[in-house]
Amino acid sequence: MVITDEDELDAFWDIAREHASLAGVPVYTGENPFRTLRPPSWAFGATPEHADELLGLVLDGTKTATASSYTDYAEEGEQLPAPGTLSIVLDGSGHPRALVVTTDVRVVPFDQVDADHARGEGEGDRSLDHWRAVHERFFDEHADGGFLPDMPVVLERFRLLYPTT
Repeated sequence: MVITDEDELDAFWDIAREHASLAGVPVYTGENPFRTLRPPSWAFGATPEHADELLGLVLDGTKTATASSYTDYAEEGEQLPAPGTLSIVLDGSGHPRALVVTTDVRVVPFDQVDADHARGEGEGDRSLDHWRAVHERFFDEHADGGFLPDMPVVLERFRLLYPTT
């Protein structure tokens, strides 16, 4: 597991929130939480190589969606993302590289994920068949409880805020 430097995250957050115009106007509304609260940071995938590959797709504008095991959220006691959730995406070495905002979240059974979501994930040929094959293997190897055809999957759409493409 890569340890991310807190100072590096803070420095990235300082730059990203300004470039993404998140600061707002604190004079009328009091202190804006974007000024003080750094969003959570995480990396895609389960390996540094996978994190770098998927981050590359985000940075070039191809990847605008991701999928996670609902059971993993429940087992770890984490709240699901919601529209408006900000995240700092890390590369495979744990360095902050992108600021994204969640735009939509749905929970559906794996076997009901649609072609539109698969295309938004941006991987391979962007087809639903490719998405299912890759994610079945990933969930079987890395999800709490393994893969089940009807397992609940968190489908998240996001928009890249910084760096902009």
